[in-house]
Amino acid sequence: MKTLVLVGGKGERLWPLSRKDYPKQFLKINGKSFFQKTMERCLKFTEPENIFISTSRDYFFHVKKDLEKFDIKEENIIIEPIPRNTAPAIFICARWLRDLLNLDEKETLFVCPADHFIKEEHKFAEVMKKVSNTTSDYIVTFGINPRSPETGYGYLKKGRRIKDVYQVEKFTEKPSEEEAEQYLKQGKYLWNSGMFAFTIKTIIEAFKAYAPDIYESLRSVDLRDTNLLEEVLKKVPSISIDYAIMEKADNVVTIPLDIGWSDIGSWQAFYELYEKDKEGNATIGDVLTYDVKDSLIIGQKRLIVCAGLRDLMVIGTDDSVLVTSRRNPQDVKKIVEMLNEEGRKEAFEHKTVYRPWGQYTDLEIGQRYRVKKIVVKPKEILSLQMHHNRTETWVVIKGTAKVTIGDKKMLLHEGERAFIPKATLHRLENHDKIPLEIIEVQNGEYVGEDDIIRFEDKYGRVKPAN
Repeated sequence: MKTLVLVGGKGERLWPLSRKDYPKQFLKINGKSFFQKTMERCLKFTEPENIFISTSRDYFFHVKKDLEKFDIKEENIIIEPIPRNTAPAIFICARWLRDLLNLDEKETLFVCPADHFIKEEHKFAEVMKKVSNTTSDYIVTFGINPRSPETGYGYLKKGRRIKDVYQVEKFTEKPSEEEAEQYLKQGKYLWNSGMFAFTIKTIIEAFKAYAPDIYESLRSVDLRDTNLLEEVLKKVPSISIDYAIMEKADNVVTIPLDIGWSDIGSWQAFYELYEKDKEGNATIGDVLTYDVKDSLIIGQKRLIVCAGLRDLMVIGTDDSVLVTSRRNPQDVKKIVEMLNEEGRKEAFEHKTVYRPWGQYTDLEIGQRYRVKKIVVKPKEILSLQMHHNRTETWVVIKGTAKVTIGDKKMLLHEGERAFIPKATLHRLENHDKIPLEIIEVQNGEYVGEDDIIRFEDKYGRVKPAN
């Protein structure tokens, strides 16, 4: 059996910690990201060489960083040039395994998201070790015994029993609250966990039958030609595997599970899983409470003090604070939609932004200036670039920088500085074994991140000339 971990999704319901540039699968709780926990869980029933990861270009370097502690080869990371939801991603990966790795079509493929939580991992692993015996002609889903009338999940209606599985009579994606309450009372419905198992042949045939637009567009395209694949994907519908296949297929079965599962799809779900004090509060970070009960409070780099609160969620970051009722966790996605409509960068990026070479943190932004702290990882290098609208001054505060400015190259040590005029080619490198830290001061009529023209880049971010 092969395992495919889907590392996508924006995690908007966990804003402000989860954002488009650093979504929830990479958030570290108690030292490990959800993605890393997923990898540990998969390794309980799958060998490292049989685990594959599907992700986008934007998240590739996050994936690589989180995989450093695992024995997973970079060749096992399948990059989707542009994200088009789970259906196209799964079809591409099924073809990749069959056509590029020459796997037998009868090989079982287990598919799971990278951002879920499972409490009873050993129990789950025992189920997974037997899955290959079930997948010959079926699309296997993993249903969770529902604990509440949750409207954020899809529901599977159990039909007749076939050995160790149940036929799925009906698939309903995110019902109304009234429908969810009825499902809970009837006792025949399971939450759809978003985890699936099938043979490569079965899923490809399902796309041919139920999602012919995806099948015809992608069935013969050269998956190694990323530019061509990107152009094709732009014309493919962005749709989940649930809508594209599961709602339509007649060979879907489910295995009911009681394993302490959650997709951590809201702050309420996070609260339910996290350890609480005697007042029913779950707190993370530098938090001080007085007369607070049944609340979730998370702080990062600043003290958060709460008093006289009941049933609230307070989530603080460097640039935003969310305060909302625990009773309406789905409202967070609406808040993100509002922020996007207003063009607020807080909707999609943090003050600290991660790049393949390291990270930068905005210290201050004003009219015609911007101040950053830049950290370059050991042996890494930024692109050869220039800016039309700003100058830059670099001051080294830790490490040694190799700097290219025009046709000059120099070494800058701690306390030394360099000035880069407008429209001048420049590059920053760290050849040391320790991180390089610099302060960058930008001045000009425009200091946005899109005022970058790259000429050389080891990470493939140079745009081809028109």
